[in-house]
Amino acid sequence: MKAVYFLISTLAILASATFLVSASDPSPLQDFCVALNDTKSAVFVNGKFCKDPKLANANDFFFSGLQNPRNTQNPLGSNVTAVNVDNLLGLNTLGISLARIDFAPNGLNPPHTHPRATEILVVLEGTLYVGFVTSNGDGNRLFTKVLNKGDVFVFPIGLIHFQLNVGHVNAVAFAGLSSQNPGVITIAKAVFGSQPPINPDVLAKAFQVDDNVVDNLQKQFWYDNN
Repeated sequence: MKAVYFLISTLAILASATFLVSASDPSPLQDFCVALNDTKSAVFVNGKFCKDPKLANANDFFFSGLQNPRNTQNPLGSNVTAVNVDNLLGLNTLGISLARIDFAPNGLNPPHTHPRATEILVVLEGTLYVGFVTSNGDGNRLFTKVLNKGDVFVFPIGLIHFQLNVGHVNAVAFAGLSSQNPGVITIAKAVFGSQPPINPDVLAKAFQVDDNVVDNLQKQFWYDNN
């Protein structure tokens, strides 16, 4: 009897742990669920309404144009082209998306997080200096690597990470993300460019700087390359 009780308890603990550590979108309960903007005759699933599966077609699962270079003439010198459920409706409930990232020389994809996704990055052209910072409990350790063509690097879900083109030519990378809608929070823009602005006293104390420094940063235009 004790053995049976122990087995049941162990299975319950494992089931709970599996639920708690789930780091991707919920698994779909059907082959696909093409997102639908017309909600008159639809079912609400995973954040998007679903088209009747019988009305789905190949175009619902198709996106074109990622082969073309993007314009990187902006303050960051980078451009992110995301392919997620908002522009590829067939991704709805499938728990995956991707992005093309173009870099000018010295171009930066600034420190940011994806609250709902792990990211895996592969360099197609150029040389990138990439890294992520661990959580407070892990001591905010910095992990970095210089990546060349064909190299791959993983950024764990929710952690602050970045990519910098350290080469003298343009660079291109593709990123796969473990969510149909990974989200992005650009740290500098979120902190100093929020609407309405965060009280300067909060930021001055948090960053241990003078109020004038915070005021100057909040007056800047924070460009978003996503």
